[in-house]
Amino acid sequence: MSELNNGNPVLIIGGGHSGVSAALEITEAVDKKVCIVEKKPYLGGRVLQMYKYFPKLCPPFCGFEINTKRIKSSPSDNIKFYVSSVVEEISKEKAGTGYTVKIRQKPQYINDNCTICGECVKECPENRPNDFNYGMDTTKAIYLPNISTFPLKYTVDEEYCKFSSCKKCEDACKYNAIDLNAKESVFELKVSDIIFATGWKPYNLEKLENLGYGKFKNVITNVMMERLAAETGPTNGRILRPSDGKEVNDVAFIQCAGSRNENHLPYCSAVCCMASLKQALYLREKNPSSSPTIFYIDLRTPGRYENFLNKANGDENIKFNKGIVGKISEDRSTGDLMLDVEDMLSGKKIKFRAEMVVLAGGMYPNIKDDLSNIKIGGDIKIDIDENGFIFNEDFDAGIFSAGVAKFPLDVYMSGQSATSAALSVIQRNVKL
Repeated sequence: MSELNNGNPVLIIGGGHSGVSAALEITEAVDKKVCIVEKKPYLGGRVLQMYKYFPKLCPPFCGFEINTKRIKSSPSDNIKFYVSSVVEEISKEKAGTGYTVKIRQKPQYINDNCTICGECVKECPENRPNDFNYGMDTTKAIYLPNISTFPLKYTVDEEYCKFSSCKKCEDACKYNAIDLNAKESVFELKVSDIIFATGWKPYNLEKLENLGYGKFKNVITNVMMERLAAETGPTNGRILRPSDGKEVNDVAFIQCAGSRNENHLPYCSAVCCMASLKQALYLREKNPSSSPTIFYIDLRTPGRYENFLNKANGDENIKFNKGIVGKISEDRSTGDLMLDVEDMLSGKKIKFRAEMVVLAGGMYPNIKDDLSNIKIGGDIKIDIDENGFIFNEDFDAGIFSAGVAKFPLDVYMSGQSATSAALSVIQRNVKL
């Protein structure tokens, strides 16, 4: 038999791959409840926006479908989740046995009656940029975030929905699933431990003015490339350049865009080399006549990931150039891009022409920005390093981190870090 030190649930801030994995590990190992707070209207996080992830090149909805099945099959109330929600305050319990957290949840305009029949979408007159596809297409103001959305129901974008003058979606719903008069809710939870699994966002590459992102349409980011390759993406899986919808063959992949740069992100983002290698393979698979070129400083493919490098090296159409791209300009007549490259092996400066450029942007941790919006009790210490990651976790206090809140990680390693955080919670809470 085991005895819980504290019957209050564990709070997990962030419902992405790491947060969901940690929740499942805890609840399936011991009789301990978990609450997940996620700012987006669905669980699953940024992994769901990928076309495939290494090492097996699996589609993300495959693994996430298994996790949602595990959530549904867990004992009632073992895992509670609050989507479209943020933590506003964290304070210590007076008895010193946990924390009180204040949570603010946006209005839940769509309830569990939703059958995703789509009648509401047909009637909606307003469009919004599709953030799931990084703004490369649009959806209606009432929309299904993605095919793997969990909980599976539509959501409403308050910024674009005309609440005051239009209720067409509400009128079209046969199941009383829509209430545009819903209000936000603010409530408190008492928790025993906190796991920060707040994930990451792509570094803002407009700051690298010399590389032309945000200025030239055909300079895109590696996360946008994932959506172009995906059948559920803006081009139905065809790799087409944004300016004119042309199928591309000559694509330049530029490594360390913002990473390993003292003026931007001084650290290696861990996944960029692997991402570009798999995306070059995407391109070869989807556009057989293509010839991608990868410009790199170093190619980092540790352990079994070297198989990716060997596979790419074995394709004579994939070229590698150990060189630094100093500037990108545009040929306005064709939309092609001209790269000024310093070839590090020859020592010469060369010109390279590409139909499209993919920047391997760095991973910027959310945790620093998220903590700035949370009122933290003065006796609670959460250490953030100079790069914005959590370090020096406090086992005795029950504060832990997982995934990219800790340091840059790929999907596989994020799962391992989630297991580590879950084990720490279990060790702290359960007496055997």
